Amino acid sequence: MEGLFDAPGTPRGGGGSLAANTHASAPLAVRMRPRTLDELVGQEQLRAPGAPLRRLIEGDQSMSLLLWGPPGTGKTTIASIVSQQTNRRFVEVSAVSAGVKEVRAAIDAARAELVGGGRETVLFVDEVHRFSKAQQDALLPGVENRWVTLVAATTENPFFSVISPLLSRSLLLRLESLTDDDVRGVLAQAIADERGLAGRLSVADDALDHLVRLAGGDARRSLTYLEAAAGAATSRGLDSVDLETAETAVDQAAVRYDRQGDQHYDVTSAFIKSVRGSDADAALHYLARMMEAGEDPRFIARRLVILASEDIGLADPTALTTAVAAAQAVQLIGMPEARLNLAQATIALAVAPKSNAVTTAIGAATADVRAGKIGPVPAHLRDAHYSGAKKLGHGSTYKYSHDEPYGIAEQQYAPDVVADAEYYRPTALGAEAAVKERWERIRRLVRGSGPRSGTSRRAR
Repeated sequence: MEGLFDAPGTPRGGGGSLAANTHASAPLAVRMRPRTLDELVGQEQLRAPGAPLRRLIEGDQSMSLLLWGPPGTGKTTIASIVSQQTNRRFVEVSAVSAGVKEVRAAIDAARAELVGGGRETVLFVDEVHRFSKAQQDALLPGVENRWVTLVAATTENPFFSVISPLLSRSLLLRLESLTDDDVRGVLAQAIADERGLAGRLSVADDALDHLVRLAGGDARRSLTYLEAAAGAATSRGLDSVDLETAETAVDQAAVRYDRQGDQHYDVTSAFIKSVRGSDADAALHYLARMMEAGEDPRFIARRLVILASEDIGLADPTALTTAVAAAQAVQLIGMPEARLNLAQATIALAVAPKSNAVTTAIGAATADVRAGKIGPVPAHLRDAHYSGAKKLGHGSTYKYSHDEPYGIAEQQYAPDVVADAEYYRPTALGAEAAVKERWERIRRLVRGSGPRSGTSRRAR
């Protein structure tokens, strides 16, 4: 087998063979790579009975796969499992270094192997999104004619980075980030397994928690950190990895943060209140704490999107656009690069002028609805497109706004019960100052003489 993995049937450990010795000296993440689909951690949706991946492996079908997911979720491992469990030849091509010539050579060799010996080939292309259109086009003959079983991996959205013909000829499988429990299970297996530490060292609970947090859902990274921590403990003559050793080995202090406990809620609350309070430096501090502790970046992005309307609103209409763009960037790029997008959005929202007028407006309107203030829709606003509507007076006195001066018609829009309600009360901060001036003029034009005194409803 050409690439990262041993050929199927290669003995593991002991024996003194070159292959065995090479494997014994391989990084812990390589030694602990799952050998079967059942050993794969996480990705239950791919391992379930009847799932496409399981049918591909157990049915020994020829089907090309496009694996999309964050780093360390098992993309390379799945390619290895497909090869080993179906006894196919394995060839790896890196999109970083290979060109069209190398791709065509790999496919030609696979075709010759298939014709000459009947053995199929798994062609693994890592980071396929880095391939140019010409390089991706070079894969098509092999995939279309099934000279190879293509397994292509990408961390970026394939609908943006992979050509349509290749997408249509491949089964797209979405891999999810591993949970903390998944990563903890990977580490526990590596500590006990003969391929790993074989029980020679134990790991303290707080040290294990530190390694899990630093991994950020990346199994490969967690094993790299464990290997470093175990090496540091051994060099100190210890039989256990404590927190201090783990911190020293990975050169990063432990962040006291529990994604399911008080720290999660306290730090998140401080982050939101710092942005609301316009302290960009404090907001960045809490953002960094969350990211370093492995907080889900999608959670952070969602909080920013909410905050853009809750605390800024029309004081800076671009705030929501900025927050949504950051959330999309998180989905498209992933960590660690997306930390830049989150930082930019955090700073932009922190320094933006603040207004909670949107929040109080919808809150006041909702309170009236829940209090039962739900009157009939005025007759001139009702649907007048069906037969008989005009006989009921629907729409007969409706004024078309575009036919009126300034594009604003003086007529009643709200039901009688809330006809004088004033839910939206803009502030004079930032861009909302201009909105305030215009809204006050519009309200007077729409309602004629304006709200009747003593009956207006002020937003709470």
